[in-house]
Amino acid sequence: MSDATSMISGDWLPVVFIGLMGLAVIVYAILDGYDLGVGILLPMGESDEGQRDTMIASIGPFWDANETWLVLAIGLLLIAFPEAHSIVLTNLYIPAAIMLIGLIMRGVAFDFRAKAAVDHKLAWDRTFKFGSLLTTLTQGYMLGQYVMGFEHSWSAQLFCLLSALGVTAAYTYIGATWLVMKTEQGLQQRAVVWAKNAGRAALLGVVAVCVINPLVNPGVFDRWFTFPLVMFVLLIPTLCFLGFVTNDILLRRLPKPEDRHCSLPFYTVVGIFILSFIGLAFSFYPEIVPGQLNIWEAASARASLQFILVGAVIVVPVILLYTAFSYRVFRGKATDLSYH
Repeated sequence: MSDATSMISGDWLPVVFIGLMGLAVIVYAILDGYDLGVGILLPMGESDEGQRDTMIASIGPFWDANETWLVLAIGLLLIAFPEAHSIVLTNLYIPAAIMLIGLIMRGVAFDFRAKAAVDHKLAWDRTFKFGSLLTTLTQGYMLGQYVMGFEHSWSAQLFCLLSALGVTAAYTYIGATWLVMKTEQGLQQRAVVWAKNAGRAALLGVVAVCVINPLVNPGVFDRWFTFPLVMFVLLIPTLCFLGFVTNDILLRRLPKPEDRHCSLPFYTVVGIFILSFIGLAFSFYPEIVPGQLNIWEAASARASLQFILVGAVIVVPVILLYTAFSYRVFRGKATDLSYH
């Protein structure tokens, strides 16, 4: 069934659910992305304990709730697109298991660092850092596998490695800009340097993926470079590139007196993440498993989707409202494991 015929016949429910999945994925990438980035950036020197405490304080009220969006995305995939869930998880079983190990390490280390003896605190901080890095690398690898259609050739594995490094750079970038916004003085100045370096690395990763993806996926190439659509869709990478350049210029001028403009780098990176996600979605929609299944072929029965939609209409706004409320309550600078 063609896409247009599907929409005309009223099969709009798969479109709604893929939209909800897309929302969950991009919100997760932004919110858990910055706290994973903060974990990766933890300095491990014995004299850095105070800065590590402040960095962890900056994500303390949020990091656990941020992972709710990952659970929501996987839950929607399982319930609304069970056949796609089977294919994806079958191919990504091992990296998904490694990612869960990383998330468990982060959760255990976050709690134990506050309860352990002073002599063991650094070890738990190292565990938190390693768990963050492990989680990020596996997420990037899984993204690469998805884009490559779950190929296992050497070229596909090299692309997955590139994707793993690119996602790690991107999460480090948004984590550093979060710290620019949430910290002060020496740590903020350090975060500015981290953000500049991570931003340049992330830009290289984005450019590499943008070049390689159309070359290895002919369908993606045709979609992006078909006239006259090319006149509009190339605005996405153009705006993304301008975001990187603008942020680099802005970071060179920070910090400013009275902490002016300290939040702009973070929100610029949020815009870059959204543009990158739109570009990825445009490359493959309506396929949910590249080259194998589209959203109508993978969708659950219509009656099931209608029933699930009732729950989604209730749950998703509640999660959005709670997330917005928590960020409003804990706005401001993080200092000494407390907020003001």
